[in-house]
Amino acid sequence: MTQPSRDERIEQSRRYWDKHASAYDKSMALLDRTVFGPSRDWVCSQALGRTLEVGVGTGLNLSRYPADVRLTAIDLSPEMLAVARKRAAALGRDVRLEEADAQRLPFEDGSFDTVTSTLALCAVPDERLVVAEMYRVLKPGGRLVLLDHVRPSSPPLRWLFRGLQAMVNRFSPDSGEHFLRRPIETVVAQGFTVEHSERFKGGVIERVTARKVR
Repeated sequence: MTQPSRDERIEQSRRYWDKHASAYDKSMALLDRTVFGPSRDWVCSQALGRTLEVGVGTGLNLSRYPADVRLTAIDLSPEMLAVARKRAAALGRDVRLEEADAQRLPFEDGSFDTVTSTLALCAVPDERLVVAEMYRVLKPGGRLVLLDHVRPSSPPLRWLFRGLQAMVNRFSPDSGEHFLRRPIETVVAQGFTVEHSERFKGGVIERVTARKVR
C-alpha cells in the first residue's frame, strides 16, 4: 500500500482538525480537569519576551500567558484558528494568529525568545521536523516549553497505548494521533539542553523545559 506524501498527510490532518474544531473545547474540558491539571498554566507561565506557540488550536492557552508576552501562534487548521481568533477578541488579547505548517515555520532564524507547544507534537506527521524548526526560530539562549502525552513508563500502559495506536491507525488515520512518541528524545537529539522534565499519570504525561544553548 502506497504511503501518503508529506503534503498529503498535512492536508489530511488539516481536514480532520477543521471538522473537529467546533467540538474540540468540549472534548478537552474533562481531560484538562482530570489528566493534565495545571499543566497549561505551567507551560504558559514560563513564556518570556517574543513567544511562539506551535499548535495553538482553539486558543485554550491564550488567557494563561503573562500580559507582557508578545505572542505569535500558529495552527494548521483554519477552523481551529477561527475559534482562537474569537477567543482572543473576547479576552482582549493581542496575538498574531497565522495558519502554518509546524514542519515549515514561516519565520526567520532566531525570531523568538520562547517557543511553547501543548499537546501538538503527538499529532504532527513528523515531530523531528517540528522540533528542528523550533530550534531554528529560537534565539540563542531561547527557551522551549512542552506538554504532551507520551509513551508510558508503565509496561501495562505501554501495551494499552500500543493497542490505542493500532486502533487509530486503522479507524482514524487522518487524526495523525501518536501514542508512542517521546518528544524529549527528539529535543535532546536536536541539540537542546534539557533543564527540567517530569512525568506523571503513569508516565503518560510529560512536561519539558529546554534551552537552545547557542
